[in-house]
Amino acid sequence: MLKLGVNIDHVATLREARYRGQEHGEPDPVAAALLCEAAGAHGITAHLREDRRHIQDPDVRKLRESIKTRLNLEMANAAEIVSIALKLKPDIVCLVPEKRLEVTTEGGLEVVANLAALTETRKRMNDASIEVSLFIAPDAAQIEAAAQTGSQFIELHTGAFAERFTDPQRREHELQRLVAGAKQAHALGLKVNAGHGLNYENLTLLHRVPHMVELNIGHSIISRAVTVGLAAAVKEMLKLMENYSAQSKV
Repeated sequence: MLKLGVNIDHVATLREARYRGQEHGEPDPVAAALLCEAAGAHGITAHLREDRRHIQDPDVRKLRESIKTRLNLEMANAAEIVSIALKLKPDIVCLVPEKRLEVTTEGGLEVVANLAALTETRKRMNDASIEVSLFIAPDAAQIEAAAQTGSQFIELHTGAFAERFTDPQRREHELQRLVAGAKQAHALGLKVNAGHGLNYENLTLLHRVPHMVELNIGHSIISRAVTVGLAAAVKEMLKLMENYSAQSKV
């Protein structure tokens, strides 16, 4: 069965837009994670970035204490974050590239040029009973290098597929790249996840990619929740206001 990991980063993005630097604020990404679990999600993903633009250190600690499913910590291969991960002990880490000026993770990890460093981190994580995934483009050389690190998973970057989805010819090209990458990874003994830019429209074609274990989806689910949940939120506020009006007349 294909599993769903829900990325709750952008719940924290919304909170930080209003409450950055404060100890409390809404919405709470941990509460959101628990709702996702209750709805059937198989795991929770959170990216503790070096710049702390959304998820904060207390968030990941609370997630580790609270969720009952699989905690996937996305992270750069940076000394500070590696140290945090080893103390936190998520079920799995997904090593990703980070650029301070990017809006979100823009591309796949450069594994070929960083083979030794990534292998060392993989060993440290595995020694702590933490599985390792590498977030990479569906590129043959990068997949081969990922296998050489000894990682258990790769997460195929589906961003190019998502960006070209409205162009049938380019979409098919990117889909075939994902198919080839998944087949290569599986043959090398890697488990295959995928994520980035997946939504309620483009997901319909991803079933053609074989050997998938888990899809990590965040922004689209959080965006959809704003829409499908907005009416209920307005009705709840109106109800509170009705109660206030009734009490003020007493």
